[in-house]
Amino acid sequence: MIRIMLHTARIFLGLVFLIAGVNGYFVIFGYEAFIQNSPEALKLFEFEYLLIFEKSLEIICSVLLLFNRFIPLALSILAPLITNIFLLHLFVDHSLLPLVTVLVIVYCFMLFQYKRNFISIFEKNPKLTFGIKGGKL
Repeated sequence: MIRIMLHTARIFLGLVFLIAGVNGYFVIFGYEAFIQNSPEALKLFEFEYLLIFEKSLEIICSVLLLFNRFIPLALSILAPLITNIFLLHLFVDHSLLPLVTVLVIVYCFMLFQYKRNFISIFEKNPKLTFGIKGGKL
């Protein structure tokens, strides 16, 4: 059951960020977005390179999620993006808050399922290995 939920969550996150990333490129190239954007969110991207960078990261991470490759890396990259999106819709523009809340819940579920990949980040004294047999110099 957990595997099905994890697979569904991965596909959901991948599709949401793929659609959002492609939609952002429509805005960058001056075309009409196929999904309505938040005007408050676009005001934050005063410099176009920030929007290009964020949407590129969204597309790259969505492809990684959809092809089930480097999931912990994709989750690490998406963490600040999801946090920023959540805080924007919580404090500035409430229009998509229900969708973003679901997005945060799905992301947290995936993060919990991949917790073994992130445990070593919180080690007080991490072990340093140099690729030498046994980790000794």
